[in-house]
Amino acid sequence: MAVTMADITHLRKMTGAGMMDCKNALTEAENDFEKAIEIIRKRGQAVAAKREDREAAEGCVLAAINGEFAAIVAVKCETDFVAKGPDFIALTRNILNAALTNKPADAAALLATLIEGRPVSEWIIERIGISGEKMELGAYEYLTAPTVIAYVHPGNKLATIAGLNQPNVENQVAKDVAMQVAAMNPISVDKATVPPEIVEREKKIAREKAIEQGKPEAILDKIAEGALIKYYKDYTLLMQDYVKDSKITIDDYLKKQDKNLTVTGFRRVNLNVE
Repeated sequence: MAVTMADITHLRKMTGAGMMDCKNALTEAENDFEKAIEIIRKRGQAVAAKREDREAAEGCVLAAINGEFAAIVAVKCETDFVAKGPDFIALTRNILNAALTNKPADAAALLATLIEGRPVSEWIIERIGISGEKMELGAYEYLTAPTVIAYVHPGNKLATIAGLNQPNVENQVAKDVAMQVAAMNPISVDKATVPPEIVEREKKIAREKAIEQGKPEAILDKIAEGALIKYYKDYTLLMQDYVKDSKITIDDYLKKQDKNLTVTGFRRVNLNVE
């Protein structure tokens, strides 16, 4: 039986594969759609094995919310050309939607999450076969809070999510927090949540620099503490200058809305070199 354009179009809609790939798969499968899908899938597995040592440095990063749950998903590929393609962006969005619906605990659980009866990992492998490029789940981040917000920077290379401690926070206020995270790349919400190893590293750097400058031993600890305060100012979200008004901090900005309003957490994924 000859392969018809209607059959090719139907298989393309089912798999997202190119027209010629669909035609060749249907011809090989003698118009058996299930066999044709399996052929496309196996091609993806073969391409994935061949390109395992390649670097997937490009990709697409998307973020969104579902109630009190926010998530970021990044799917990586080899070239910017593929990353900007509508089918690749649609794949990333479908994976993100699966994360928002199922709330998997980690990346491994997300890869096992089903989309139309098939795990996410199979959808990625199938797309590898279609594009001929290495692809992988590059990141999965999530958080929950009374108010959550997602921000995707134009270009789909950078996305952030943030949580606030009160429900029904004005959308623009929440978005300002997420955009602050995108622009200023803080390492923690406040100084209390800075990892201890970073605190010790910064104090050590400050002490060593002071010694090189010939500062007296008696004031080294004071210098180190001063340097640490500056570090907190630069790298903790609530102490950072607000990017839209450098005269106030993010904490000041939130307190203008409500004296008890604060940030509970944030996540940031960036495929660009920092």
